[in-house]
Amino acid sequence: MLATRIIAIRHGETAWNVDSRIQGHLDIPLNDVGRAQAARAAAALADESVQAVYASDLLRAFETAQAIAQTLALPVQIDKGLREREFGAFQGRTFAEIEAEAPELAMRWRKREPDFSPAGGESLNLFRDRILQTVNALAAAHLGEQIVLVAHGGVMDVLYRAATGQGVQAPRTWQLSNAAINRLLWTPDGLTLVGWADTQHLDDLSLDENAT
Repeated sequence: MLATRIIAIRHGETAWNVDSRIQGHLDIPLNDVGRAQAARAAAALADESVQAVYASDLLRAFETAQAIAQTLALPVQIDKGLREREFGAFQGRTFAEIEAEAPELAMRWRKREPDFSPAGGESLNLFRDRILQTVNALAAAHLGEQIVLVAHGGVMDVLYRAATGQGVQAPRTWQLSNAAINRLLWTPDGLTLVGWADTQHLDDLSLDENAT
């Protein structure tokens, strides 16, 4: 059976990642570290055979994808279906702030209730369905090829769970590192995990940043 190889990458670091602030659909750019991470990811993929690069339209993902696509001499193809979960009223706030102001809502979020959504936001079930529908459509269009998907931490989480058969409420025991390289295989039967959270290309980044 023909399959599609997927390289899935979370965007590089943003200032809000550092502050543990919920970004959701808010359009936050990469910080200096994030741009360096994107460049490293691009260099790590330079010798890969890739037929298409897809990205969320949010700036942090697009900037990361742009670095990768330029190295591969490909355009970035935008798909809003790859956006992060819509967190509604939670966006722009930290979990600590939400917990202090609305402890009951914070607890429902912490318990990963499948149908819970912040005001104006998406539930885990709706978010999962959106991501899998989007990825299935993109992968089906590239059978026998390899594609890059650049998106968000929540998107990576959905893909990992789908590839390992874990539900939305299962406790997370895997990494969702910024600019890590994750590899999956897609067939019409679903996703399979090939490799996860490869950050070797980022290992000495802090040394570079401290160099004068």
